[in-house]
Amino acid sequence: MLDAIQWDADLIRRYDLAGPRYTSYPTAVQFHDDIGPFDLLHALRDSRKARRPLSLYVHVPFCAHICYYCACNKVITKDRGRALPYLEKLEREIEIVSRYVDKDQPIEQLHFGGGTPTFLSHDELRRLMLHLRQHFNLLDDDSGDYSIEIDPREADWSTMGLLRELGFNRVSLGVQDLDPEVQRAVNRLQTLEETRAIVEAARTLQFRSVNIDLIYGLPKQTPERFARTVAEVIALQPDRLSLFNYAHLPERFMPQRRINNDDLPSPGDKLVMLQASIEQLTRAGYRYIGMDHFALPDDELAVAQEEGTLQRNFQGYTTHGHCDLIGLGVSAISQIGDLYSQNDSDITSYQQTLGNGQLATRRGLHCNADDRLRRSVIQQLICHFELRFSDIEQAHGVNFNEYFASLWPQLEQLHRDGLIELNAQGIEVRPAGRLLVRSLCMLFDRYLNDQVRQRFSRVI
Repeated sequence: MLDAIQWDADLIRRYDLAGPRYTSYPTAVQFHDDIGPFDLLHALRDSRKARRPLSLYVHVPFCAHICYYCACNKVITKDRGRALPYLEKLEREIEIVSRYVDKDQPIEQLHFGGGTPTFLSHDELRRLMLHLRQHFNLLDDDSGDYSIEIDPREADWSTMGLLRELGFNRVSLGVQDLDPEVQRAVNRLQTLEETRAIVEAARTLQFRSVNIDLIYGLPKQTPERFARTVAEVIALQPDRLSLFNYAHLPERFMPQRRINNDDLPSPGDKLVMLQASIEQLTRAGYRYIGMDHFALPDDELAVAQEEGTLQRNFQGYTTHGHCDLIGLGVSAISQIGDLYSQNDSDITSYQQTLGNGQLATRRGLHCNADDRLRRSVIQQLICHFELRFSDIEQAHGVNFNEYFASLWPQLEQLHRDGLIELNAQGIEVRPAGRLLVRSLCMLFDRYLNDQVRQRFSRVI
């Protein structure tokens, strides 16, 4: 079965390395300051000529409360008045970017992330969606994948009704853990009832999909407590579920310094939590998509994986990897053709630049032929757990064995260890290797070294 996972504690201990999540290749660590607004506009012109469909990502950075585990680009404030100046600059960015986009390019995918997108008032959300519709070809027939991240503490039935009215048909709920003691340790008090109310609202209002995010490895978690959280979440029957490994990097993320290291579960307990959660989810009928993600068999991600069309981009696993991705807002990343570009990550600089009528593109990179080839290899492995050498050879005009000759001894070792099946035709990730697929992908990452690797979380 596509979703089969075999738990092998010995292999996990040996191959549980720190490494990228490969929402892109090359990863954002390789972005440099030589990319600016001109590069983005030039790429948009090429996209318009090719009439490629589009995906929009809109970043709303504000949160009313700080969650100690969070590593997102955010602004913590209870001053709701800070949203309007940001919204005005975001609208300016929308206006500038849309000039280089053809109205015939449909917006197949839209995602509001954060921060907390519902930090915006109902009127501000209406205003932002109206502005997007005026400048981009948003679909009106509910056929697009239009999603928004929800903090159940910052939403109610009226909020959900508004979002459905505005065209959103997918929601992703941040939960992380339902145990009160764990919630106190990370400063995120959120009851099961609050979460259930939003899920029920989404069902009643006919949202197409509900995703719930959980994190294992948080302070005060135990295998028994986390198993209860997973059971309570399964009872809510989300269509998709993400089970993230908490990466404790207080030297990089200041809020994490408020977490007491002594409260963190041991590596052994983290593995028990992960193994038990996988077993719970599998028994409940969820399929392992890969990279912490699970979905019910009839979910579009599961179907796309079975059909060989699943892809991965900065929004994670997607059925819209063929779209050019335009990122709007502070720190947002675009992927248009062979260009990656990222906006300024500082909200003050972002607003000042847009206030002067200029785009806030600050960094990025152009993919070369080697990047494109390795991106294809990593995409196939991380989305489908298999790779046919002939597909890569035909698409990129290389001899796979010769191009990656230096990797062959390492691939043969993975084969001997039971992580992969390696033969003359290709690579198949075996059930024991699926949880560790990032470690396989890292072999094909030309930029990865020990210094770079330390900037990433561990595989498990």
